Amino acid sequence: MLGGIDVGNSYPVRIMGIINTSSESFYKKSIKRTVNDIKKEAKLMENGGAHYIDVGGMSTAPYGDTMISEEVEKRRVQAAIDAVSQACSIPISVDTVRSGVAQTAIESGATILNDVTGFNYDKKMLNIISRYSPDIVLCAHSNKKNTGTIQDTAEIINYTIRRIEKYGADKSRMVIDPCIGFFRDSSSPWCTRINYNWAQRDISIIRDLSYMAEDMPVLVSASNKSFIGQILGDRSTDDRLYGSIAAEVMSVVGGVDVIRTHNVHHSLDAVRVASAIIRRSCDC
Repeated sequence: MLGGIDVGNSYPVRIMGIINTSSESFYKKSIKRTVNDIKKEAKLMENGGAHYIDVGGMSTAPYGDTMISEEVEKRRVQAAIDAVSQACSIPISVDTVRSGVAQTAIESGATILNDVTGFNYDKKMLNIISRYSPDIVLCAHSNKKNTGTIQDTAEIINYTIRRIEKYGADKSRMVIDPCIGFFRDSSSPWCTRINYNWAQRDISIIRDLSYMAEDMPVLVSASNKSFIGQILGDRSTDDRLYGSIAAEVMSVVGGVDVIRTHNVHHSLDAVRVASAIIRRSCDC
């Protein structure tokens, strides 16, 4: 279960829409800065079939300098959560690596915590888990260099599960995320360093997703990611919609349970068709 909604193989694939309030975000079409724009986007996502909205106040793109102050991130996130809460009634996730921002978000109404570093960047995140008991998007992240294979990714996630369970995390209220786009030969604190081509790593994760999808619900966030641009000949982020849909369809075939996307309406159509073809229950 995530955000009070059942997730897993016996349930339809769920859709998590992305709203970014950070001007430094890699996908400029997802950026909504004003209260009215955030409200409008949240309502469109809800009407378009989203089951969750994931709000971010600082980009964690694994390239470029995207760091901002914690106070700025807090203000962005709190304003966005307030706006989303006013516009619609679906569960809100916060995408942050900082414990102070997470606390502000949860106290403002977010019920899901999504830390792309797997609670490695800010150790105080573990205290947030203990204090607030949020539902969790458990992201694969390691401070050690590794191969990035599906097997290594699963081992990283299993280690993190054992680690956060000591702080009261409830395994029945988590989904796991193999972190497409965040395994690279990079010095970014958001990334896990790997020994081979990052685009091939992301392709192999989606191809072999069924290996990971056996035990816990899986979330995939492939929307507009760099590996799609590379496959399509260095295609810009503004021109990756069809590639994103293809990756999401293949994720459904591989057994994914939640699709995190910038393109809620398009992704839901693709998920419904793919689900019908593989005979998985869907919101049809």
